[in-house]
Amino acid sequence: TAEARCKLVSWLIPVRRHFVLSLEALCLAVNILDRFLATTPVAADCFQLLGVTALLIACKQVEVHPPSVKELLALCCDAFTRQQLRNLECIVLHRLDFDLAAPTVSFFLEHFSQVRMDARGADAGEAADARSLAASVAELSLADYAFTKYAPSLLAASSLGLADRLLRHRSPLDLRVSGYPEELLRDCMDQLQLLVSLNRRSLSLLLPSEVVQKCSWLEDDR
Repeated sequence: TAEARCKLVSWLIPVRRHFVLSLEALCLAVNILDRFLATTPVAADCFQLLGVTALLIACKQVEVHPPSVKELLALCCDAFTRQQLRNLECIVLHRLDFDLAAPTVSFFLEHFSQVRMDARGADAGEAADARSLAASVAELSLADYAFTKYAPSLLAASSLGLADRLLRHRSPLDLRVSGYPEELLRDCMDQLQLLVSLNRRSLSLLLPSEVVQKCSWLEDDR
């Protein structure tokens, strides 16, 4: 269910920070998770195992030093065995035909941020702050099933647009570079704005302290 998925992804968010993993690893893990669930029903008591399995597969793709099986199982209070994780890993890989590469929100955040920096008169400080806030907003959106209807590139552009708006930047990203119509971008940004307003405390924990200090609307809620 959407609720079970939300709980699992919400649990994976601090897990990725515990292991100091990239946002790309988390985004790819959620992508693997969703694609597998689209093909295979999973029992409730195996859902957490599927989450760490998807994270392990994603980390093997994008991380230099992925967490070990032992470390991942420890986070599940050793409710599962090493063999169970290995078996599920094989099942996931076969269900996905070993097709693991996917466009993610993280990838497009980097792409649009680079496009921004390549533009004349770009403000490096504003670009870095917007990238940081947008990444945290996008990370929150991963747990909400309602955002699966938006393409990763649209989510990335909208997250950056919202970040510029919230930080009141003078040189915001020109969202036309995304190729999406203004109406679609506005709709996605409005949904992200609602997500932020409902999760201010969680967002403040995800952001670097120097960015939090620039978000007076976050400090007031702490």
